[in-house]
Amino acid sequence: MNKPSKRQGKPRRRPVFPIITERFLPHVLKMKKGLRWAAAALTLLVLVMLGTLIYLRTQSLPVSSISQTSQMLDLHGNVIDTFHAGENRRSVQLSDISHYVVDATLAIEDRRFFDHRGFDMKGMARAVMVNVQSMSARQGASTLTQQLARNLYLTHERTWQRKLKEAMYTVQLEMSYSKDEILGMYLNQIYYGHGSYGIEAAAMMYFNKHASELSLAESAMLAGIPKGPKYYSPYLNMKNAKDRQLTILQAMLEGGSITSEQADAAYAEVLNFQPLGGQQEGFAPYFRDYIRYVAVDKLGINEHLLYEGGITIYTTLDPVAQAAAEKVIKEGLPESSGQQAALISIDPRSGYIKAMVGGRDYKQNQYNRVFAKTRQPGSSFKPFLYLTALQSGYMSPVTRFKSEPTVFSYDEGRKTYEPHNYGDKYINDYIDMRKALASSDNIYAVNTIMTVGADKVIETARKLGIESPMQPLPSLALGTYPVSPFEMASAFGTFANGGIHVDPIAIIRIEDRKGEILYEAKRHSVQAIDSAEAYVLTSLMESVFDEGGTAHRVASILKRPVAGKTGTTPTDAWLVGYTPELATAVWVGYDKDRKLTVAEAYRAAPIFAKFTEQALAAVPPKIFPIPEGVVQVYVDPASGKLAADTCPNRRMETFLAGTEPIDVCGEPASADEADTNAEKDEAKKNGHHSWWTDFKRWWTD
Repeated sequence: MNKPSKRQGKPRRRPVFPIITERFLPHVLKMKKGLRWAAAALTLLVLVMLGTLIYLRTQSLPVSSISQTSQMLDLHGNVIDTFHAGENRRSVQLSDISHYVVDATLAIEDRRFFDHRGFDMKGMARAVMVNVQSMSARQGASTLTQQLARNLYLTHERTWQRKLKEAMYTVQLEMSYSKDEILGMYLNQIYYGHGSYGIEAAAMMYFNKHASELSLAESAMLAGIPKGPKYYSPYLNMKNAKDRQLTILQAMLEGGSITSEQADAAYAEVLNFQPLGGQQEGFAPYFRDYIRYVAVDKLGINEHLLYEGGITIYTTLDPVAQAAAEKVIKEGLPESSGQQAALISIDPRSGYIKAMVGGRDYKQNQYNRVFAKTRQPGSSFKPFLYLTALQSGYMSPVTRFKSEPTVFSYDEGRKTYEPHNYGDKYINDYIDMRKALASSDNIYAVNTIMTVGADKVIETARKLGIESPMQPLPSLALGTYPVSPFEMASAFGTFANGGIHVDPIAIIRIEDRKGEILYEAKRHSVQAIDSAEAYVLTSLMESVFDEGGTAHRVASILKRPVAGKTGTTPTDAWLVGYTPELATAVWVGYDKDRKLTVAEAYRAAPIFAKFTEQALAAVPPKIFPIPEGVVQVYVDPASGKLAADTCPNRRMETFLAGTEPIDVCGEPASADEADTNAEKDEAKKNGHHSWWTDFKRWWTD
């Protein structure tokens, strides 16, 4: 007989509410099973997220090659040019950005920037509600970090793949950088319109200020532009720009960063915008081209570094002198004329190039005539000749030759040379070196080169920096071999600097974007000639501006001691001269060797004189210091002898010690006559014969 089996375990409890239990139990069991799956899914999601974060933490952000705008600065630190490959950008530290810019940007772009970790959930929710209510995408929710990730590493295409990458890069940025670092990168990256990237470039373009100097009104104006650079640019639509500025000011007021009084004052402020394109547009264009050439071709700066590396080039350009140079050339050449001009001015003490103009109109012709080695210097070359004569020891300022038509023989009598004076004008009498240099007598010059030797003249010119080809022929005395204005200014600067030749410098130093020095100029100088020789020659060249000198017509313009020499050929006209502070070469002529009229040839001297006075307007006049080895005595101009008290003609003349004349003209005066003569000569004891004339010229008018 079969017996019922006994169940193991506890007996099953009878449900309290059997009907309810039977109805809902299956659902409860299913829910319990679903909760298990949900918990498992949540755990898996957390693990995936943790794994993703760990993975992103170990991965490097993509390499972002952000180009930086390079700058060229003048001697006073003003920006005269920028270099960039399509994007004008200058990165600065967050501490170098006005706090108004920071507050305005955060107020309008990301108020909760310091509270979120890259994604503003509250902002997203608010944006969704606003957009649903308006049935349009009126409000976005991208944080600054998201915008930075998009700008640094992605395009602006609207795809899920791009959005996923943006989220990943946003997380990585937040993990890799501090909030201040992210904010600084954002402000240096964002686009402000018209080719300007970053707040520093924008501040300079719109207001010619550094980002650290921006006011509240300016900051609120700039902070509104990135939302729509074309729509909110004050250059394109001032009403839109002002409306956007007001919106930002109100956002700043709501955020508590400014008061209502500050907001009202900022909105009412009339902003001083720079002309679009920059205030330095067209300023010193020939000099800027020269700087690019020196930086790349001579110093080896990589062009990629120049245009995208954010380097800073500190130059020697003096904005006052450069403005004067451009002004006097523009005014000195008639608009109807096709005549060209070049001007180069160098500080002889430092070698700094202070001003450079390579032509009358850079837009029409970019050829820099300052470096043209195709122009004959004419008589402006003669100072090298007369310096050689002074150095020879057997010629002095009172050495005399007859000014008359002369045929010279050379090459052991096999060849002849017949020079002519300008306009075939001759004194037909004996003249000395001072008279010959002042009046630019060619016969005297050729007599001199035949006396001292052409080879010696070339040697002297080479010591002073003249590198252009020259041949040892009699015609060399008249400047028949081409030389550049650059070489002439540099060489004449040696005379102004007491015989010390300093190589010209255009770039003082170059720094990278971090301020580290890539290049720094070293002053290279040499005592090319004796200081006494330089002074005696300077004394002679001062006579060029005296009565009877070839530059006397501009003497009234000059209010300071100046030495120089004119030069005229059928196609070229020059004036190369100097003060103790500036050595300047001016050339005028035509590019195609067209002959100059008398009026056209006279234009070089006024350009030189006006430039010198305007460039040195703030500098007190200085005399050329008299060095040791110089002797000043009275001479008789007619005979070249020492002038005793009774000599009818007396002139103070300057000599190298030991070369002054020994023979005496006239007899010693009595005691009374000596006293009278001493009183008459009191004003001349420290200068040559025209000291009083020079004094009146320098300090009157």
